[in-house]
Amino acid sequence: MSRPTSRRWRNKFAEAANGVHLAVRGESSFRVHIAAAVGVIAAAVLLRCDRIEWCLLVGCIGAVLAAEVFNASVETLFHALDEPTKARMTACLDRAAGAVLLTSATAVVVGALIFGPKLVANVGW
Repeated sequence: MSRPTSRRWRNKFAEAANGVHLAVRGESSFRVHIAAAVGVIAAAVLLRCDRIEWCLLVGCIGAVLAAEVFNASVETLFHALDEPTKARMTACLDRAAGAVLLTSATAVVVGALIFGPKLVANVGW
């Protein structure tokens, strides 16, 4: 097995970056998740999250965005299928969307566990 050259590695990273670019440009759901991520980052700054909290929040943001890219990939493949095949593959599309839902719901719970006590302490609820 030959060793990959630096040019091949650059090409791989360029292709991956293009995949992210396609997700940002072509998926409205991805843009919604980006907006939520910006809000989470702003809240983390304002509420002075510590390093562990930042790690958890950034991990959740990355997981949700990655799930959305995978879902978009499955959707792209689905739309390329002929109609009889689509009828058999609808469950695959639903599962990919379900993965985004589960990942997002988990991120919301993590956010609530981190931000909830801080909001209570800072706002005095």
